[in-house]
Amino acid sequence: MSSIITRIWHGRTPAHHAETYLQYLQESGIAEYKSTPGNLGVQVLRRVEEDVCHFWTISRWNSYESICRFAGAQYEQARYYPEDAQYLLEFEPTVQHFETFDF
Repeated sequence: MSSIITRIWHGRTPAHHAETYLQYLQESGIAEYKSTPGNLGVQVLRRVEEDVCHFWTISRWNSYESICRFAGAQYEQARYYPEDAQYLLEFEPTVQHFETFDF
């Protein structure tokens, strides 16, 4: 049985930036995920809670080596882009990785 690796990043923005940040995610991190060899797909989950909007990017990879192509050798560290500072309320230092099995 083979598995894939799921990488999950979480970030929070003010709710009024929800649409703008989603567009920025598409143009920055998601575009880079999708262009990295070994990426098997990406989804974004979004939830608004009062004045805060949560984002989770869920990317699937064929190996940790593929994740390193995207994230570098310190692949458990979150990767940020220059304009993130305009939107995010904080910078979570790490992401989560899971073995994922489809049955």
